[in-house]
Amino acid sequence: MARRALTTTAAAFAVTAALLLTACGGGDDSSSDDIKGAGNSSNSPSAPASPSAGSDVKRPVTKLPSSFQLTFENWTSSDPVEQAVLNDAKEEVRAGYAAIIANDPDSEAVAFYDTEGVRGQTKEWIKTYTDKNLTVIGELPVFAPKVNVAKDGKGASLSYCTDETRAKTRDRKTGKMEGNPAGTNPYVSYSVSLAKSEQGVWQNASVHSERGGCSK
Repeated sequence: MARRALTTTAAAFAVTAALLLTACGGGDDSSSDDIKGAGNSSNSPSAPASPSAGSDVKRPVTKLPSSFQLTFENWTSSDPVEQAVLNDAKEEVRAGYAAIIANDPDSEAVAFYDTEGVRGQTKEWIKTYTDKNLTVIGELPVFAPKVNVAKDGKGASLSYCTDETRAKTRDRKTGKMEGNPAGTNPYVSYSVSLAKSEQGVWQNASVHSERGGCSK
């Protein structure tokens, strides 16, 4: 269920993202309820997303089903710029899983939160699920965010962790559910670089993931 590694090639990215897919046979779902938000220590997957602070840009609304609980722990900052970064980064994560669940590799929400250079690689990650007729279910906590904003205010870096212990994939046709293979470290660390668009949206510019790179 690891999202992706976008620092090198799309192929390398797909391999990293497929660790849980190997165990689960993939990962993809086509229902949608709520899959976004920017809140405190935990966000309900059924609650609509909150727009980034201080922005009048109309952001897409993504939804997740109750069968996939994507929660964000302590994604808050007293600094309004850092909070804006956290809000948009969170929305990008939610948009990606929403696209898997909706069986939509060409998700407009994903395109909204990704720079042009990253969009194609995110699509390939989504397709590692959708091409195998899989969806994601269960629980995926996203925690320990750390954000740094560049002095010029145009770029930022973000790191965070996920816990795949209770996350699984489900075959859309057979209903078969699978989790990570026995012995797989469920914790995955992410390092993200973001760029601020002309419209004021913080977009993912690169993503690198490492299984076992953090713990809870």
